[in-house]
Amino acid sequence: MPTTDANQLESAVLNLAINARDAMPDGGRLTIETTNEHLDAAYTSLQEDAAPGDYVVIGVSDTGTGMPADVVAKAIDPFFTTKPVGEGTGLGLSMAYGFAKQTRGHLRIHSEVGHGTTIKLYLPRALQDAVDLEKPVEEAPRGQGETILVVEDDATVRLILADILAELGYDVQLASDARPAIPILQSNRRIDLMMSDVMLPHINGRKLAEIARAARPGLKVLFVTGYAENAAVRGDFLDPGMDMLTKPFALDALGAKVRAMIER
Repeated sequence: MPTTDANQLESAVLNLAINARDAMPDGGRLTIETTNEHLDAAYTSLQEDAAPGDYVVIGVSDTGTGMPADVVAKAIDPFFTTKPVGEGTGLGLSMAYGFAKQTRGHLRIHSEVGHGTTIKLYLPRALQDAVDLEKPVEEAPRGQGETILVVEDDATVRLILADILAELGYDVQLASDARPAIPILQSNRRIDLMMSDVMLPHINGRKLAEIARAARPGLKVLFVTGYAENAAVRGDFLDPGMDMLTKPFALDALGAKVRAMIER
C-alpha cells in the first residue's frame, strides 16, 4: 500500500476548502470531517475506480451554490472551472482527484443546486502502527536584502508570499495585477526578481514579463502557477532568465528557487 505524502494531503484538503469557500459568496458553513469506512465488493462493483477495503474518508462540505449533474460530471477535468477569468484555474479539484488516485483511493462528489456540495476523499487505511517518516526540515536559503516584486491577484496568496519572503530576508514590493505592477517596473526602483502568477486578470503573467523586460532587459522572472509542471519545458513560454514554480510548494523549495535565480 503506498504511503501518503503529508504535504500533498494538506494541499488536497486545502484546495477542497478553498473551492468550498468560493462556492459560498454570501457566506455559509464549511465543514471538514473524517471517518473510517469499509467498502465491500457490492459497492465497489458499481464504482469503476474503487477497490474493496478499509479507507480513511476526509469529507469537505459547504452550504453554497451547489452544482448540477452535468457540471459534477466534468468537475475533475483539469482546467474546467465555472469561475470568471482571473479567479481560479479549476485545478484544485483535479489535483485532489489525482492525489486520491496516486494513493490508490478515490474521490466522490455529492452536490445539489442551491444546497451545497460535499467532496469525499477515500484514502486506503493503514492498519499497522504509524511510522514516523518525517524528514528533517531543511532551512530555506536566506536573502541579502534583495528586492522582489510579487504580482498576485489572490490577496491571501499575495500576503502569504510577502510574509515568507520578508522572513527570508528580502525586501518585497506587492502588486495585485499588471496594472499597478507596470509603473513599478518602469520606475527606477531596485528590483532583483519579479515573481508573478501566470493567470492574471487584464494582462497575463507572460505578457507582463515582456513589458517588464522592455523596461528592464534581463530582469529575472519566476512564474508561480497551478499548471502542470510540463508547462515549464515549453520552449515558447520560458525565455532565458525565467523559471516556473508549481503550486503547492514548500517554504524551502521557494527559498531555494528564489536564491538560485538571484545568484545566477
